[in-house]
Amino acid sequence: MDPWNRFLTVARGGASDQVPVALIVDSPWLPGYMGVDTLDYFLHLDLWWRANLDLLARFPDVAWIPGFWVEYGMAAEPSAFGARVVWHHDSPPSIEPLPGGLDALAGMRPADPHEHGFMPLVLQRYRDAQHRLRAEGQDVRMIAARGPHAVAGWLLGITELMVSLKRQPERVAPVLDVLTETVIAWLRAQAEAVGGVEGILLLDDIPGLLSPRLFDSLAAPYLARIFEAFDGLVRVYHNDTPCPHLLSRLAALPFEVFNFSHETDIAEVRAAMPAHVLMGNVPPLSLMAQGTPEQVQAWARGCVEKTGGRGLILSAGGGVSPGTPAENVDALAAVGRET
Repeated sequence: MDPWNRFLTVARGGASDQVPVALIVDSPWLPGYMGVDTLDYFLHLDLWWRANLDLLARFPDVAWIPGFWVEYGMAAEPSAFGARVVWHHDSPPSIEPLPGGLDALAGMRPADPHEHGFMPLVLQRYRDAQHRLRAEGQDVRMIAARGPHAVAGWLLGITELMVSLKRQPERVAPVLDVLTETVIAWLRAQAEAVGGVEGILLLDDIPGLLSPRLFDSLAAPYLARIFEAFDGLVRVYHNDTPCPHLLSRLAALPFEVFNFSHETDIAEVRAAMPAHVLMGNVPPLSLMAQGTPEQVQAWARGCVEKTGGRGLILSAGGGVSPGTPAENVDALAAVGRET
């Protein structure tokens, strides 16, 4: 089996020839790994192309999630609502919250992925990339979006969002509703541009910061709407905020694969979410980026032992951090081959 089919098989509840190894990778790591300017990575299709193809050749046992990801850091979704994007040569762009806080979002309408912000540019690049990929026997198999709470955090600033969720939930709820509708439309537009996708990746850490009560009212319904809109695809939820107090609630949501924080023990997550596939959870910074290959392997073997290797996709407890060396990726892949 190739790495993608291992990932897909286990994500759908099947058995693979070995424990799959998959890593979420994007512009925080790839330009540095390739030794190129981040702006060049974003602007030059051939450079983006070469960087992503190099991963397949250099790490033949790893599935890259979502793979051939067209992204501008986290800018696509907030740019569609007018947030200022600040560009950098050595890191993904940063986002400035909108002036005016919640008042600035009053009466906001869903964004149109075909017209607003950087979304149309992403769609066009996906069309161009998919045409070339298929001509060479490759494919974009998964699409991705930031979740509504993550986008709200960029538009408002995290502090104002968290305070408003607690003190003014009746004002935040309409914003989350609009952002949820936008995320669904954004994923559907990507799927249409690419054609034939097999999975979605939703990235949203903010719900992990909420109390169970707030999660039930101001997170779960919106997340469920997004996942339900893509029934039939493999649905991966990335939330690397430590949230053991929410595991039973997350277990009730309709997604298949959970990528979670290394700060939550994988045995605890397995006990609380027995029906879900766990994608994790080697520490992405202290071990994958800063540790030794031996330390990476020891932690990864612990993940296998605690889960019995069933319903497990070995990964980092989050995305691949800047500065992660190739030999540590090799070490993780070696543990997958052992099992």
